[in-house]
Amino acid sequence: MSAALWPIATRIAAALNTANGTGEHETAMRLIKVVEEAGEASAAYIGTTGQNPRKGITHTLADVADELCDVIIAAAVALHSFTTHPPAVLDAKVHAAARRLNAHTTEDAT
Repeated sequence: MSAALWPIATRIAAALNTANGTGEHETAMRLIKVVEEAGEASAAYIGTTGQNPRKGITHTLADVADELCDVIIAAAVALHSFTTHPPAVLDAKVHAAARRLNAHTTEDAT
């Protein structure tokens, strides 16, 4: 993961805290922002397929990748509203996923 993610996400969260506060409504808005960004990534993917005949092909895979990066950033910022140690929480989750993958891979090999 980008070494810049956490320092920048922390700065964004701090700026949002200053501008908007840290109440329940702001927490909800940060979570909803993740969903909004995920929707934009989905829309970009649909745009790569030409699924909408009226619009045709409107996006590239690079556009999808860009939108997915926005999802990651929004999630990192939102995570600050739910824990005081976002990098540690994500790190634990990544390691848990790796353990599940390793266990699944080991089960398949037997």
